[in-house]
Order: sequence, then C-alpha cells, then structure tokens
Amino acid sequence: MTHRFPIKEIALQAGLSTATVDRALNARAHVSAQTRRRIADALAELEAQESQLDARGRRLFVDVVIEAPERFTRMIRAVTAHVLPTLGPAVLRPRYSMRDVMDEAETLAILDRIARRGSRGVLVKLRDSSPIRDALAGLGARGIPVVAIFTDIAAPARLAFAGPENARAGDTAAWLVARMLHGTGAVLVSQCQPSFLGEEARRRAFLNGLARLRPELSCVEAVGGTMTGLSIEEAVTQAARAEPAIRAVYSIGGCNVAVLDALEREGIRPDLYIAHDLDEENRRLLAQNWIDIVLHHDIAEDLRAAFLHLLAYHRLVPPLPELAPSEAQILTPANLPPANRPAGA
Repeated sequence: MTHRFPIKEIALQAGLSTATVDRALNARAHVSAQTRRRIADALAELEAQESQLDARGRRLFVDVVIEAPERFTRMIRAVTAHVLPTLGPAVLRPRYSMRDVMDEAETLAILDRIARRGSRGVLVKLRDSSPIRDALAGLGARGIPVVAIFTDIAAPARLAFAGPENARAGDTAAWLVARMLHGTGAVLVSQCQPSFLGEEARRRAFLNGLARLRPELSCVEAVGGTMTGLSIEEAVTQAARAEPAIRAVYSIGGCNVAVLDALEREGIRPDLYIAHDLDEENRRLLAQNWIDIVLHHDIAEDLRAAFLHLLAYHRLVPPLPELAPSEAQILTPANLPPANRPAGA
C-alpha cells in the first residue's frame, strides 16, 4: 500500500499498533486480510480529512462504532465527510469500527480497545444490552463522552442521543396503513434486530397505533437476526405461510430486498409497503415502485448534532440546548428528489 502519512498517524487512525501497520505496509507475513482492510480504510479516511488539516483548531480523534448493513455505513461515511468541515473550531478525526453484524463479544472488545487507547468521544449505534451499557458507562467514567446516534442506548450510559423520534415514526406508519389500506387482511411487521431500542420503539408504537385505528387488521411479525437464529428471509417465509392474507408491510429495520424476495416466492405482492431510511437500496426500490413509502430522517443533521455534543463536552462550542429528535419525512415515488433518484430511474 502506497502512502504519504507517518506510520504513527496511520496507526492512530486504524486503531492498530505501529508494528502491525509497518508489517502491512511493507507486505510482510502474518497480517490478516481484515487488518489490511482496516489500514486501507484508515489511509482513505486520512486522505479525505486532509483538507481540514490546515485549520488552526485543535485536532480530536473520535470513534464511530456502528452495527448496520454496509449500504448504511457507506452512507454514514459519506455524510460524515460532508458534515465535519462545517463544525468550526476543531478538526475531528473519526476512526470507524463498523460491521454488518457485531455480536456482543466483538462490540465489547472494540469498546475495551477504545478505553485502553483513549478517545475524545464515541458515537455509537449499538444493541442495548446490560454488558454494552456497562462498557459505555465505563468510557464515560474515563472522561470519554458517548453519544448514541439513530437508535438510543438507555441512560446513563450515554451523554446524549442524536437521531429520529422512533416511536413517532412507528405511529406515523400506523396512521398511513390505517388510511391507505382498505378492507381487511394482515400487515407484516418485519424487524431485523430487536436488540436496538429504536427498532423496538417503532414496533411498539406501530402495533399500538394500528390496533387503535384499525382493529380489524391483524398483524403478523417476522423477526430475523441473532435473537431468533433466523435470517429475515426465513422469518418472512414462516410468517407468510402462517398468514397468507398479507396485504401490507411495515419494514422496521431494512433488508427490504430480502423481504420482497421471500414474499414473492410465496406469491404475495403487498398493496402497501412502508420502509425506513433513504439508502441506496431503498432509493432504487422506491423509484421502481417496489416500495411505496420511505420514512426518512436527515442523517446529516443527526450526525452534526452528535459531533456538536462532543465538541460542547470539551467546551469547544457553547453548551447545546436540549435538541428534539429529528422528525421523519414521508417520501414516495412521486416526491423522491431528483438528486436521490438512481441512475436511469
């Protein structure tokens, strides 16, 4: 790997030892493919951040630890690169630990590494479990502030939350189904990771709202992920066979191509499909009318608020007022902004 950065700088960015980085850069043996990817990512991040380095402000290393599909983490990297230059008095240098699936043991190992290495702050999108909360509280006790993004972590493990009002999003989805779905039938509620507080808040609000607004509609749930041991395709297939009268889908946590494929194999094409977040996959599905509504919140504003919380903690910006969670925008094929349409759509 060619580079123009000092080995110590690359090691700090990648969260590795200088010896490991030196072995990888010089193509020596005993360097795993995963380690090489981390170093390649660190080099790309250093290049992307280089434009900030002429700023006169302080330079702070912060960590971003996220469990989410790659399509979502790619979007987070791109949006973060756009947001950071707007923050003013300090140059924030994010170090990313992002996985499609991050089990509890792996999460705890990452958080322990951050605690030992040090950090000026951590943004997390993680499952809400007692060991993870304890580890995050331990970071706080070391003077490392934690901000939960997109899905909350129970206080006092974190300093603040920056993200959507998930319960209100679930209420909104229930209202849309109640108004747009006529007659009787079943609504499939699909969920990829119930250990996330945000997904569970959406689920509860949706089920309660639909029971209140349209009690004649039944709900069938499909839950994939580590808690059930089922893939989302398997969970949806089981649900569709148990309740073949599915007429609508509320997809709480993504995996929409997998959900649609499983339904199609069972001969089901829903009349209404509501999803969350305008990532690459959902832009394409929305533009091609495979899904009908995306409840989208402004990820850039959420990330900006999260980084400002860290700067305020270090007294580099004034204390932030209590920020209201971001509200969902209702996007359809008709009002999908041209800039968000995939090529050829």
